[in-house]
Amino acid sequence: MDRTLAADLARLPDLLDATRRAAADALASLDERPVVPPAGKPLDPEPLPEHGTGADAALAAFRERWEPRLSASAGPRYLGFVTGGGTPAALAGDWLTAAHDQNSNSALDGAGQDLERETTGWLRDLFGLSAAHTGTVVSGATMSNTTGLAIAREWLGERLGVSPAEDGAAALGRVRVLSGAPHSSIGKALAVLGLGRGSLVTVPTLPGREAVDPAALDRALADTPGPAVVVANAGTVNTVDFDDLPAIDALRDRHDFWLHTDAAFGAFAALSPDHAHLAAGLDASDSVCVDLHKWLNVPYDSAVQFTRRRDLQARVFQNSAAYLGPLGDHPDLVHLTPENSHRLRALAAWFTLRAYGREGHREIVERDIACARALGAALEEDPAFTVLAPVRLNVVCFTLAADPTPARLTALREAAAGEVFVTPTVYGGTAALRAAFSNWRTTEADARRAAEALGAAAREIA
Repeated sequence: MDRTLAADLARLPDLLDATRRAAADALASLDERPVVPPAGKPLDPEPLPEHGTGADAALAAFRERWEPRLSASAGPRYLGFVTGGGTPAALAGDWLTAAHDQNSNSALDGAGQDLERETTGWLRDLFGLSAAHTGTVVSGATMSNTTGLAIAREWLGERLGVSPAEDGAAALGRVRVLSGAPHSSIGKALAVLGLGRGSLVTVPTLPGREAVDPAALDRALADTPGPAVVVANAGTVNTVDFDDLPAIDALRDRHDFWLHTDAAFGAFAALSPDHAHLAAGLDASDSVCVDLHKWLNVPYDSAVQFTRRRDLQARVFQNSAAYLGPLGDHPDLVHLTPENSHRLRALAAWFTLRAYGREGHREIVERDIACARALGAALEEDPAFTVLAPVRLNVVCFTLAADPTPARLTALREAAAGEVFVTPTVYGGTAALRAAFSNWRTTEADARRAAEALGAAAREIA
């Protein structure tokens, strides 16, 4: 064994303790650190060491060279994208995931699979899905949407008497995928699956909304020859708008389509009694995407994919090799996703669900909703801003009241970045910003601090 490696092995407990202290220091400083540090000159890459100096030296080099440049994305005022953090229990689970280093795809080493199935069962209950849905953990919403649409592609083949998994996507002929306000990952998934971005048909939305117009969807389906795929939204990115899932499901009385619902973070509305109606009808979906590193607050990367047709899922992703488990009635996880290598991502989710239960995660969801409303109310009172849409759940979509150009909004974001991070968007043709609340640490004091920082930045750029 290499001498340096052997020395690190001999003092592994000390190294882990040093790492624990470094992690604790980083987390303890989240409230004081710049949310996004000022952009500096990019560092020139260092050459690969010929002879290493051990984990202690690597840790010291990381803390000096890279840690100061990292954002405080685990903290309470990182409101860009839809980024959660890691609850204490999720962080413990993630550390143990690395320590045990399981490839949990095979029944030959089955505990990981069983743990994942228990975890996805808990998540299924959390989101109000029935036992007809089975779940698999994947890396993020893009992979979850891609997996769901791959199953939909095979369903189209089943309807047409072919198998795209065996014969290729060309065997389907022309495919139409209909959606009101699809997330960008839908087009990416269609490109990956050989269906093409051109197969995506954007259906009109309700006036002033991002929710699809059910009557327009009805007409679009009537114009679609043969079976189709409908991608519904349970929480759009800009305004967290929800399609009317029961109304869409009712269209199946007249039209033949697969219903895939992108509920990346909107599914968590089911946890709140006051907002559960938004996600009503989610169980009618044939496949569902939910991101876990958003509102479940587990570390990146983690999501779950649910479907009613695990048989079609296994037909797409089956992997034949002597060292892998059989398909059977309960196929190994290796037969259910694009990944052969599959870290035990479910452990962080298992930990946080086991530690805090339904009520603990309901409290996080409802507190974040309250924070979003507090920020929205503060921005509405500030003449420098215009709030562009109702705060339906956990996202505030807003812009400058005067001259909201992309350049001025960029200047605003940069001026406020030490205190709050928000991301750019376009809503209704207007350049805008969006603040998304999903971190377990965030409080209404953070919402007030964010509003003050944005107001000060608006005055600065004026």
